Amino acid sequence: MGQKDLAVLLFDNALEIVLAFDDKGLIIYGNTAAHEKLEYGEDLVGVPIGNVFPNAFAKDGDRWVPTCPVGTQVSRMTAYRRNQTCFPTDMRIVKEETTGTFLCMAHSVLEKEHLSHELDQIKQENETAMRVKSEFVANVTHELRTPVNGILGHVREMLPEETDKKKLRQLNLIEHCCVQMNKLINNILDFSKLEAGKFVLEPRRFKFRDMIDYVVANHKGRITEKGLDFFVTVSPGVPEYIVGDELRIVQILNNLLSNAQKFTSVGKITLEVIKTSRMKDSIELFFLVNDTGIGMDEKEQDKLFQSFSQVDASISRKYGGTGLGLSICRQLVELMNGNIHAESVKGKGTTFTFSVWVGRDPEETDTGTEEEGFTLPETVSAFPDAAGEEDEQESGYASAHNRETLLRNLSKLILCVEMENWEKAEMFMETIRQLTADAPQEVSRAVLRLKMAIQKENYEKISTGIETLRGLVEAQGEPGIGEA
Repeated sequence: MGQKDLAVLLFDNALEIVLAFDDKGLIIYGNTAAHEKLEYGEDLVGVPIGNVFPNAFAKDGDRWVPTCPVGTQVSRMTAYRRNQTCFPTDMRIVKEETTGTFLCMAHSVLEKEHLSHELDQIKQENETAMRVKSEFVANVTHELRTPVNGILGHVREMLPEETDKKKLRQLNLIEHCCVQMNKLINNILDFSKLEAGKFVLEPRRFKFRDMIDYVVANHKGRITEKGLDFFVTVSPGVPEYIVGDELRIVQILNNLLSNAQKFTSVGKITLEVIKTSRMKDSIELFFLVNDTGIGMDEKEQDKLFQSFSQVDASISRKYGGTGLGLSICRQLVELMNGNIHAESVKGKGTTFTFSVWVGRDPEETDTGTEEEGFTLPETVSAFPDAAGEEDEQESGYASAHNRETLLRNLSKLILCVEMENWEKAEMFMETIRQLTADAPQEVSRAVLRLKMAIQKENYEKISTGIETLRGLVEAQGEPGIGEA
């Protein structure tokens, strides 16, 4: 088989339209697809190419000349059948210079355009349905909130006047149910707005300590009533004022702390905040909420941030909830350019961590140093070192004395872990955390990972974390590294 015969065989079996025409614009060859789709039958040869693609060619005397690019460029052109009906194509024209013959290849995009129109229609219908659903949910939640708040208001007016103990318990129960109902309504409304893409953050300047004080006051009573310890620590690197959506950060913390309190019967709950990064006028805040509750296995953790999902149906029956809280938290965190994660061990507790980017205080004077941090009242945020090194500590992570103190505390931490004295280990860990308060980001993260490993009593991760941190501290003391 010669090259010419092979070319004809390939063209005849091509799925796209292939037409060859001479320098006068008269078709001299059409493949099988061209005969079928253009419906000329055997009469295709001799037909002017301008009859098939009138928008791509113009009459010049007795010739048809291309008005579209000739070469490798693809053009969107309309092809006309014999009966003058048409369909869209992607077309390309090439020229064989030695013979002057033109080759036109065109592929019908009718189905593609039809599908595109269908997709646009489906998208529009989905957007309309989402808008209608959002409006319906908003209307329903508002309608629900009115009678709930009406009941709540009347109950709260009756509470101070009621003296009968039985009726007082009933009124307290109604009040509690109304409060929980309002929380569910708010969750559904927030979720609807987030799903519809209509949720807008409202950043403003606020005092970070006041926000944390409010969160602590909101949860401390219920946590301590269960006999749980509640520890809150804010790193000195966190500025006094930040710019962000205070209400939504509080919402995330309230949800995580409520979950921790709900699923923890014995032990403690810990909230920790550190500053992990800074970029121009923005800073990254890292939050850690740890509990010693029922925990989860890996399969259960996969369901955590899914909408309307509980890790186990029995949990919903026993503890309540819509399964929306963590899904809303995830979406809020992502709106603030952060991430949220969970680590858990069945029967040993759960640690939620999330980061958010917030703005620096515009009134803050940039002196090149960190602002002074704070420690919350009535919370445990520091433990004295047994040997009293902390009192002799020189200021600044980079100082030689500070490095020596860090290494000594790491050695004592190893002994505590080997002896499984976890209470003492946490004391030394807190000292280490304070000694690295103004350390570089990689050191701060290593300290945080080590602290989490100690809270989980994970010996393997503790050993790795101590070696990593020791290496970073010793590297700080090498010539040319970190010496100021």
